[in-house]
Amino acid sequence: MHHVTTLSGYCRHINIPVPRFEHFDIRRFADNMRTVNRHQPPFRHAFYAVALRWQGSNRQVNGRLVQANMFFNTPYQIIGWDIESDWEGWYIMFDEEFARSLPTGPNLLTEFPFLCLDRTEPLHVPTPEAQFLDALFGQLWTEYHADYADQHALLVGYAHLLLLHVRRQFSRLHPAEPRTQENRAADVQLIARLQQLLGRNLAESAGSEAVRSPSYYAEQLCIHPNHLNTVAKRITGKTASQLVQEAVVTSAKSLLISTTLSVKEVAYRLHFSEPTHFVGFFKKHTGHTPLQFRGQHAVR
Repeated sequence: MHHVTTLSGYCRHINIPVPRFEHFDIRRFADNMRTVNRHQPPFRHAFYAVALRWQGSNRQVNGRLVQANMFFNTPYQIIGWDIESDWEGWYIMFDEEFARSLPTGPNLLTEFPFLCLDRTEPLHVPTPEAQFLDALFGQLWTEYHADYADQHALLVGYAHLLLLHVRRQFSRLHPAEPRTQENRAADVQLIARLQQLLGRNLAESAGSEAVRSPSYYAEQLCIHPNHLNTVAKRITGKTASQLVQEAVVTSAKSLLISTTLSVKEVAYRLHFSEPTHFVGFFKKHTGHTPLQFRGQHAVR
């Protein structure tokens, strides 16, 4: 199953323009409708999302505002859709880096349990509250498209305010089982920490082949390798070994495309003791040798 790890990659995958910022995005559904894939096969992405969608193509029926629904996505959740051309409303998406800049910091999922649901379920929001949330999304939209020195701080502030008001609605209308939310939050946070460790260790020049072993990361996370594997399967549908291998392949592709390092240097950078081991690993997972891949993606 396709797994998207950047907001730009997400936008390209669903066929909409790339975002202004690397770690945070806000969209109006109506703007997306011009190009978005109306039928989107299931895939995974690594982001949090909060959406407000007005029912129907018009916010008013017989002069009255119609009710709105809210939807939520959490990292590694499987999503897909068949949408009509009359969607109206907003959504925000942000990654772990933006999440860490929020006042809740590492407690994001504990503070906002709607961001760790196992599946997407609509939250029906009464009209007065929906209008207020609509205005908040509008403020975020305006700030997102502005150009001020304090823009990031205000985006963080507005996003946090929005999450607080959504939590109020979620808690009042859909009280959930605290323990289930807590477990889901802990699992998602564990996989997020694994991804962070992978990114950091694969970027460091010092290290050994151990940094490509799931057991190494289980030790770093102070858990048993079997537990890491179980959580990885439950949250992402992949084994811990597959997640590690995907991270190595992604890093290898980036180095081959964006640098002039030789294949031997790339191999050592990714902690392979022998370049031939790296070539075999890369071909097994991509179907191409490193040189073939670099040649196919060379700037012409």
